[in-house]
Amino acid sequence: MYLILICVVGFLVLLFGFFRIRQLRRRRELEAHSIDADSLRQLMEENADILLFDVRQPLDLLAHSEIIPGARRLPPKEVLHEATLIPKEKESVIYCTCVSQSTSRMILERALELNFTKIKFLKGGLDAWKAKGYPVERYTTPFHLDTA
Repeated sequence: MYLILICVVGFLVLLFGFFRIRQLRRRRELEAHSIDADSLRQLMEENADILLFDVRQPLDLLAHSEIIPGARRLPPKEVLHEATLIPKEKESVIYCTCVSQSTSRMILERALELNFTKIKFLKGGLDAWKAKGYPVERYTTPFHLDTA
């Protein structure tokens, strides 16, 4: 009986270790593909060829109708289904506004699965950008709320 208990506990410890290592590896990879607001601002000043994509959910955009100047809005649902909306060969930065940055991370993970190497997400999203006092502009392009 004790042998079975020891085996089960050992298995659970190994399983926990495996998932913990995987989680840490994933976090490191995401960190390697992130950029803070100051670095993005500097990159934008140095490199006019960088692409910036606002991938906020429609309700977030409705609540805060602002966008970083030069950014293009891409609905996250469309990007997840058609990752080629973001050019693979160009330096790109994506951002959202959710606290966990789950939308940006979800899109980044999908892009990494497809071997994108020049994509990053803005740490802290639009809120971090605005907190630094960097410019935003009003977003006035009509869009659809995804109710599906």
